[in-house]
Amino acid sequence: MSQPDRGFYIALEGIEGAGKSTVAAVLCDLIADAGHNVMTVREPGGTPTGEKVRHVLLDPDGSVAPWPEALLFAAARAQLAVDIVEPALQAGTWVVTDRSVYSSLAYQGAGRGLGTEQVRAVNAPGLGPTWPDLVALLQLGVADGLSRQQVPDRIGAAGHEFLDRVAHGFLVLSESEPERFVVVDATQPVDDVAAAIWKVARDRGSHG
Repeated sequence: MSQPDRGFYIALEGIEGAGKSTVAAVLCDLIADAGHNVMTVREPGGTPTGEKVRHVLLDPDGSVAPWPEALLFAAARAQLAVDIVEPALQAGTWVVTDRSVYSSLAYQGAGRGLGTEQVRAVNAPGLGPTWPDLVALLQLGVADGLSRQQVPDRIGAAGHEFLDRVAHGFLVLSESEPERFVVVDATQPVDDVAAAIWKVARDRGSHG
């Protein structure tokens, strides 16, 4: 019996308020309509361990120093990759994630000043081959993103200057890995954002 083609792993990235979860729902419908099995995950979270870590990381009343923050994100992400994402991809399922390792590179690497390559190095062992095939960066101005937030979590409440550094970090990543990224104007209607991502994913995901 032949093995199914490997699935395709799409990460939705961007600052707070960019609309990742809303876009994910529309994008999954497009993928399913094309005949693919598809599932969504979120970071941090997606596993019992990850959801507990999510509470620690995002609790508005909590306090986590930058390196422990980066390491907790990496731990939750590795658990998700091992338990959920990699088995799904091996079974031929397309996976859409609300945030990924690229959030850590931008938020902790650039935003917290830990260094993107240093943060990449602590994530790599736990992820192995399970890195996004396509990263869709939903580009939105920081002021617009903040205005869309209803109740910010601990990281979203870190302030305008922090999010400026994060946004710049995402752009630098997109420019350094153009083969992996697509940058989409997140001020467009949700259907247009999802359609733009699907167009690229359909072309790149046809490898299998």
